[in-house]
Amino acid sequence: MLNQEVLDAALARADALRRRDGKQLRRLLHPQFRWTSHKGDHFDRDAYLESKVEGQNNWHAQTLEEPEITILGTAAVLTCIVKDDVSNSDGRNQYRMPMTQVWVYEKTWKLVAGHAGPLIPSL
Repeated sequence: MLNQEVLDAALARADALRRRDGKQLRRLLHPQFRWTSHKGDHFDRDAYLESKVEGQNNWHAQTLEEPEITILGTAAVLTCIVKDDVSNSDGRNQYRMPMTQVWVYEKTWKLVAGHAGPLIPSL
Protein backbone atom coordinates (compact mmCIF):
# COMPACT_ATOMS: atom_id res chain seq x y z
CA MET A 1 0.00 0.00 0.00
CA LEU A 2 2.70 2.54 0.97
CA ASN A 3 4.80 1.48 -2.01
CA GLN A 4 1.89 2.33 -4.33
CA GLU A 5 1.45 5.73 -2.65
CA VAL A 6 5.11 6.57 -3.28
CA LEU A 7 4.90 5.35 -6.88
CA ASP A 8 1.72 7.39 -7.40
CA ALA A 9 3.52 10.51 -6.08
CA ALA A 10 6.49 9.86 -8.40
CA LEU A 11 4.15 9.43 -11.37
CA ALA A 12 2.30 12.63 -10.41
CA ARG A 13 5.67 14.42 -10.45
CA ALA A 14 6.42 13.00 -13.91
CA ASP A 15 3.02 14.16 -15.16
CA ALA A 16 3.54 17.63 -13.65
CA LEU A 17 6.85 17.85 -15.55
CA ARG A 18 5.05 16.98 -18.78
CA ARG A 19 2.39 19.61 -18.15
CA ARG A 20 4.85 22.22 -16.79
CA ASP A 21 2.57 22.44 -13.78
CA GLY A 22 4.56 24.48 -11.28
CA LYS A 23 1.82 24.39 -8.61
CA GLN A 24 1.65 20.60 -8.64
CA LEU A 25 5.44 20.28 -8.64
CA ARG A 26 5.71 22.66 -5.67
CA ARG A 27 3.13 20.57 -3.76
CA LEU A 28 5.17 17.42 -4.39
CA LEU A 29 8.60 18.88 -3.52
CA HIS A 30 9.74 19.22 0.09
CA PRO A 31 10.91 22.75 1.06
CA GLN A 32 14.41 21.30 1.63
CA PHE A 33 14.39 19.60 -1.79
CA ARG A 34 17.70 19.02 -3.62
CA TRP A 35 18.34 17.49 -7.06
CA THR A 36 21.48 16.53 -9.00
CA SER A 37 21.05 16.17 -12.76
CA HIS A 38 22.80 13.70 -15.04
CA LYS A 39 25.04 16.63 -16.09
CA GLY A 40 26.06 17.29 -12.48
CA ASP A 41 23.92 20.41 -12.06
CA HIS A 42 22.59 21.01 -8.52
CA PHE A 43 19.18 22.49 -7.78
CA ASP A 44 17.25 23.57 -4.71
CA ARG A 45 13.45 23.63 -4.93
CA ASP A 46 13.13 27.14 -6.39
CA ALA A 47 15.85 26.63 -9.00
CA TYR A 48 14.40 23.23 -9.95
CA LEU A 49 10.91 24.67 -10.35
CA GLU A 50 12.22 27.52 -12.48
CA SER A 51 14.18 25.15 -14.74
CA LYS A 52 11.25 22.74 -15.19
CA VAL A 53 8.48 25.32 -15.65
CA GLU A 54 10.35 28.17 -17.37
CA GLY A 55 13.36 26.34 -18.84
CA GLN A 56 13.93 25.24 -22.41
CA ASN A 57 13.30 21.52 -21.83
CA ASN A 58 9.80 20.41 -22.78
CA TRP A 59 8.86 16.96 -21.43
CA HIS A 60 6.60 14.89 -23.67
CA ALA A 61 6.74 11.97 -21.24
CA GLN A 62 8.69 10.48 -18.37
CA THR A 63 8.46 6.74 -17.78
CA LEU A 64 9.75 4.90 -14.70
CA GLU A 65 11.00 1.45 -15.69
CA GLU A 66 11.41 -1.30 -13.09
CA PRO A 67 10.68 0.91 -10.05
CA GLU A 68 11.78 -0.49 -6.71
CA ILE A 69 10.68 1.18 -3.49
CA THR A 70 12.10 0.68 -0.02
CA ILE A 71 10.10 2.11 2.89
CA LEU A 72 12.05 3.13 6.01
CA GLY A 73 9.57 4.49 8.56
CA THR A 74 8.40 7.83 7.15
CA ALA A 75 10.98 7.83 4.34
CA ALA A 76 11.06 5.97 1.05
CA VAL A 77 13.76 5.40 -1.53
CA LEU A 78 12.64 4.85 -5.12
CA THR A 79 15.14 3.54 -7.67
CA CYS A 80 14.39 2.91 -11.32
CA ILE A 81 15.49 3.48 -14.87
CA VAL A 82 13.91 6.70 -16.05
CA LYS A 83 13.07 7.26 -19.70
CA ASP A 84 12.69 10.92 -20.64
CA ASP A 85 11.16 12.08 -23.92
CA VAL A 86 12.28 15.72 -24.10
CA SER A 87 12.48 18.54 -26.63
CA ASN A 88 14.90 21.45 -26.34
CA SER A 89 17.12 23.55 -28.61
CA ASP A 90 18.83 20.30 -29.74
CA GLY A 91 15.50 18.86 -30.97
CA ARG A 92 13.50 15.98 -29.55
CA ASN A 93 15.47 13.26 -27.78
CA GLN A 94 14.92 10.26 -25.58
CA TYR A 95 17.21 9.61 -22.65
CA ARG A 96 17.48 6.60 -20.32
CA MET A 97 19.35 6.65 -17.05
CA PRO A 98 19.24 5.35 -13.49
CA MET A 99 17.32 7.59 -11.10
CA THR A 100 17.04 7.67 -7.33
CA GLN A 101 14.38 9.62 -5.46
CA VAL A 102 14.08 10.05 -1.68
CA TRP A 103 10.56 10.73 -0.41
CA VAL A 104 9.40 11.67 3.09
CA TYR A 105 5.91 11.40 4.50
CA GLU A 106 4.62 14.62 6.08
CA LYS A 107 0.81 14.32 5.74
CA THR A 108 1.56 13.53 2.05
CA TRP A 109 4.62 12.11 0.27
CA LYS A 110 7.13 14.86 -0.57
CA LEU A 111 10.22 14.45 -2.73
CA VAL A 112 13.20 15.63 -0.69
CA ALA A 113 16.12 14.61 -2.90
CA GLY A 114 16.95 12.96 -6.17
CA HIS A 115 19.65 12.16 -8.67
CA ALA A 116 19.55 11.01 -12.26
CA GLY A 117 22.38 9.63 -14.35
CA PRO A 118 24.62 8.76 -15.89
CA LEU A 119 22.99 8.41 -19.30
CA ILE A 120 22.62 4.89 -20.64
CA PRO A 121 23.99 4.87 -24.20
CA SER A 122 21.50 4.02 -26.97
CA LEU A 123 21.99 0.66 -28.62
